[in-house]
Amino acid sequence: MTTHTIGIVMNGVTGRMGLNQHLRRSIYAIVQQGGVRVSDSEVIMPQPLLVGRSAAKLDAISKECGGLEWTTNLDKALADPAYQVYFDAQTTDRRADAVRAAIAAGKHVYCEKPVSGSLETALELYRLAKRAGVKHGVVQDKLWLPGFLKLEHLKRQGFFGRILSVRGEFGYWVFEGDTVPSQRPSWNYRKEDGGGIILDMLCHWRYVLDNLFGEVKAVSCLGATHMPTRWDEAGHPYSATADDSAYATFELAGGIVAHINSSWVVRVRRDDLVTFQVDGSKGTAVASLRHCWIQPYGATPRPIWNPDIEQPIDFFHGWQKVPEQAVFDNAFKRQWELFLRHVAKDEPFRWGLLEGAKGVQLAELGLESWRKRAWVDVPALGEE
Repeated sequence: MTTHTIGIVMNGVTGRMGLNQHLRRSIYAIVQQGGVRVSDSEVIMPQPLLVGRSAAKLDAISKECGGLEWTTNLDKALADPAYQVYFDAQTTDRRADAVRAAIAAGKHVYCEKPVSGSLETALELYRLAKRAGVKHGVVQDKLWLPGFLKLEHLKRQGFFGRILSVRGEFGYWVFEGDTVPSQRPSWNYRKEDGGGIILDMLCHWRYVLDNLFGEVKAVSCLGATHMPTRWDEAGHPYSATADDSAYATFELAGGIVAHINSSWVVRVRRDDLVTFQVDGSKGTAVASLRHCWIQPYGATPRPIWNPDIEQPIDFFHGWQKVPEQAVFDNAFKRQWELFLRHVAKDEPFRWGLLEGAKGVQLAELGLESWRKRAWVDVPALGEE
């Protein structure tokens, strides 16, 4: 058995996303499964080096994962030739400097989104990586969610006919932190620390819309800070300076209209924390994180408006659940495995820093649309 060992400097693993999705459920899970099997005689094995600012937290995480190496010295980690890849899951405002340093050290780069808080910086990182000849990737996890994979399969089958519109609902109630502990870190609600749901979620919606439905051509976005005061991790009140809700409409290629509500101050009465409804000329599908329901043209009911009687149609009854025809792994882990194959075997990987920059671009234009209260066109980003 030939083993390709890929050393990964994992920065930001003491945070919620870095620890849960990227270390526990992705890299450490890959180690436990015996690596990424390329063939019967070849395997890729990640070797993580944990990096963060808290020695106590790193030591505890290391012990949980079988004694992984760790350090609080990023410069030392980047200087170690045993580690070919740098991964960043820090807060957004810290990411660009660390990625620049990793590229300068000749490391391949894989990072969370948003890549940065500005398009200019995101494009700079892409150009630096391209000039340095290092491989690069940006987390675009929702493309591997089971529900969204089922939508993609339906589209390939021609189930929708001509796609007309996409309706997305994302979010849940994030407690303020005074009486019930908040489920998200306080920096998410401070603009000066890189927070804001427009910057966070429009980066996601860019790659979802571009890859599943059609390239985004224009955006109209209204943001809001519905909860002006929240309480931080120490129990102190602070002013929420970042937007906690975004109501955005997108014009896509092919005349498709998409509208997505994103909110951290909404109570959920739908199938899951995120749902996407895709309406087409021949059928409709509604996807959640893991499941998908369909209603073809021939099974579409014919309602008649009459508010004076009880609704005779059970609108939930006429939907068919897409069967489980495949086994779906963790979405973050699936993309990690593809990136590791890209590094070790030079297999194609198209979700790089330029794709990450497109997400930042849409977030910037969404903020501009909110400020101007107007539609804003989305220019194409080339491979310059």
